[in-house]
Amino acid sequence: MKRRAGEREKELKKKKLLEELGENRLPYMTPADADFHQLWKTKYSKLIFRKSDTIPEELHQMVQEGFLTLRKHDCFFQDLVRIKGKDFVTPVSRILIGNPGCTYKYLNTRLFTVPWPTEGYDIKYCSPRVHDACKALIRLNDYLHIEAVKALQGQNLFESKEIKDSTVIDREQNFATSFMEKGSVSKDQSSCCVSEDDYISLKNRTSYNLTLLNYMDPLQMLYLKQEPYFGMGNMAVSWHHDENLVERSTVAVYSYSCEGSAVEESNEQKLNGRDPAIWHVGLKVAWDIETPGLAIPLHQGDFYLMLDDLNMTHQHCVLAGFSPRFSSTHRVADCSRGTLEYIFGQCELALQNLQTDSESMALSLKSLETAVVKQVEEIHNEVEFEWLRQFWFQGKRYLKCTDWWLKPMAKLEEFWRKMEVMTSLVLSEVGKEEQIEEQRNETLSCFLLVLTERQKLRKEWTASALSESLIHMICINRLLPYTSLYFIKASARCLE
Repeated sequence: MKRRAGEREKELKKKKLLEELGENRLPYMTPADADFHQLWKTKYSKLIFRKSDTIPEELHQMVQEGFLTLRKHDCFFQDLVRIKGKDFVTPVSRILIGNPGCTYKYLNTRLFTVPWPTEGYDIKYCSPRVHDACKALIRLNDYLHIEAVKALQGQNLFESKEIKDSTVIDREQNFATSFMEKGSVSKDQSSCCVSEDDYISLKNRTSYNLTLLNYMDPLQMLYLKQEPYFGMGNMAVSWHHDENLVERSTVAVYSYSCEGSAVEESNEQKLNGRDPAIWHVGLKVAWDIETPGLAIPLHQGDFYLMLDDLNMTHQHCVLAGFSPRFSSTHRVADCSRGTLEYIFGQCELALQNLQTDSESMALSLKSLETAVVKQVEEIHNEVEFEWLRQFWFQGKRYLKCTDWWLKPMAKLEEFWRKMEVMTSLVLSEVGKEEQIEEQRNETLSCFLLVLTERQKLRKEWTASALSESLIHMICINRLLPYTSLYFIKASARCLE
């Protein structure tokens, strides 16, 4: 309900903004514009850009080979997402790589990490080259973490100097050079004026636990949406805030466009706005029609950082060029409800209310208290709709890289089966005559609310499974939905 209310609010804001614009378009700037750096300094100061030559060549080579390896092994998939109650297939193909057991949810779709090599975990990859690709990405992750910490410390140092000395107001030259900057904040700068508590906070806000990899070849797309506010051209990814992140955490994006002679920047004529052949990241102040936007070109090996609250106060989009492009978007995902450790803990909590008779081995419930029943059935729903259905609905995609998730998902399915039994036991117990009527009515009222929600969600998932969008996704990804026959039959009972 909360998510749907948020979607409605965004839609109203978008509608109002477009109505105010009418046939007009908002202005935006590129590095070719005289006031570009001044605008960046005053309205987009928490965006940090680094050109490719600031990154070690060895790391570039490892990461770019990793991208191509994952592409060669068919590890990128278009997702089926839900927007405003409708199913859509994303134009961008993706794969999530990160800490073992982590997940990331966006647009009602939960992605499961292909685990990168991690000490203490036995991860079997489908090939040594996929292992090397994941290893390269954790190397990039470590590098971007260090760069993000330096950038945040440098920003804090700069802000503290501004407060102490109001005469230090002209930062234009610093920002003009930062766009083409070849270095980062020095070690001496990064260590001063930062307390230990602040350092821990900065580290936590830059400790990336996963990266969402993206791939798209624009020339293979039948249709790309046009950017609606500024007239920036084809969009690979529409305007958005990144979802489900730790508050004020930094997002780091490494870009690799497969540039060739056919899609070089046009130098023959003066272009109005951005060069459509080159990929760009677009930025704007959220729901603002006064501030011009930015369109920053992205070349092979460039990366940028969105610091602090920039992801909350601003929106960004990705503007397509002509060449295929990979990107690795490193995030501090909010995994408070999105790890195996969390969901196994929830299952253990629910199953505390189930007991087995030592002689007959018959199962029964320890308590029929309304609060206990409600908690168990809500966990039941969470396991089914946030985990099992999300995982199996996406087909055999994860087996392209590793079978790591199969054992924990089988364990989670066993927990779900026991909770199905617990649901039947509740129905059996509340029907007995010895139950106090007032207590029975209270338990039934609460219980039926959760069951009604379960039935509704099962119908929605069934409808999605029959949708044209899913059929399209199956065709383009060459995968079939993959689940156990037991799970299909058991979950279908509530639809009868």
